[in-house]
Amino acid sequence: MSSPNLALSDLIKRNAKAAGFDFVGIAKADFLEQEAPRLEDWLKKGYHGEMHYMGNYFDKRLDPRLLMDGAKSVITLLKNYAAPPAQPANAPKIARYAYGLDYHEVIKQQLYQLLEEINATHAAIASRVFVDSAPVLERAWAQKSGLGWIGNNAMLINPKAGSYYFIAVILMDVELPYDEPINKDYCGTCTRCIDACPTDAILGNKVVDGSKCISYFTIELKAAFTADTPKWNDWIFGCDICQEVCPWNRFAQANTEEKFKPLTPITTFDKQQWEELTETAFKYYFKHSPISRTKWKGLNRSILALQNNTNL
Repeated sequence: MSSPNLALSDLIKRNAKAAGFDFVGIAKADFLEQEAPRLEDWLKKGYHGEMHYMGNYFDKRLDPRLLMDGAKSVITLLKNYAAPPAQPANAPKIARYAYGLDYHEVIKQQLYQLLEEINATHAAIASRVFVDSAPVLERAWAQKSGLGWIGNNAMLINPKAGSYYFIAVILMDVELPYDEPINKDYCGTCTRCIDACPTDAILGNKVVDGSKCISYFTIELKAAFTADTPKWNDWIFGCDICQEVCPWNRFAQANTEEKFKPLTPITTFDKQQWEELTETAFKYYFKHSPISRTKWKGLNRSILALQNNTNL
C-alpha cells in the first residue's frame, strides 16, 4: 500500500493536469544554495536595470520557507502558451505569451480550483500560490522539480516540449515525495540564442543582462529611449527571438487554452492600426491582457520608435 503522502502527491499531479497544467514537479522547500551567488552577482553587475524590485527580498527569493511559515514542499506547474504566429505580416510584433488574456488571472483561477479540490479531502493542509506575484525563483524550482534545465537564454527548457511555458508555484506545509532534478545541460555547444539576440543581452553561462533585453525596453523601462538604447526591429511588447531559434522548441505544440486565444487586435491590426491606436482604444482592447502592463504610453513609445526609426 502506498503512503498517504505518495497518494497525495499523485492526487496533486492528477488534478493539476485536469485543471489545465501540462507538467507538474515537486521539490523540497529549502535554501537555493547554488542560486544565491548567481543572483547576488547578477544584481551587483546591474543586470536588473531599473527593475529595482529584483533587489528586494533577497533572502525570500532564495528560501521559500521565509514566504510561508511551515513550507515543506514546492510544487511547480507549467502551462503551455506556445502558439503559431498570429499577426499580419507587416505588424509590429507582440510576444506570444501576450496574445490572449492575462495569464496571471487565468492561472491563478486554475490554481485556486486545484487547491479547492485538494482541500476537499485534505482540509488541514496550508498552502500559498504564486504566479509572477512574489519573490520566487520559479525557473530554479522548476529545474529542481525535474521539469527541465536552464538554457543559455536563462529560460526553463522542457526536454519534451520546449520553453513556451508559464511557471506557477504552490507552497505546501506537508512533506511529499520529491522529483529528481534535471542536472544535465542539454544545450550542449549550441549558441543559437546568443547569436540571434540583436541587443547582445544573452551573455552565456545561463546569464542574461536584463537591462539589454528587448522585453525590458518594451515593458519594464519607464524612461524614454535614448541614443544609447540598443537597436532592434519589429518588437513592441516583449520578444520571442531567443525562443524562436531554440532547437528544443521544435517539440512545442500549440496551446489549447481557450483564454489564450489571440485577441482581435493581435490577429487583425496591421502596422498602421497599431500606429493609430489611441489610449482609449488601448484600454478597451487590452484591459485584461498582459499588454496592459506597459500602459498606452509605454506601448506608444515603442511604436513611435519603430515608426520614426529615430532610434530603432
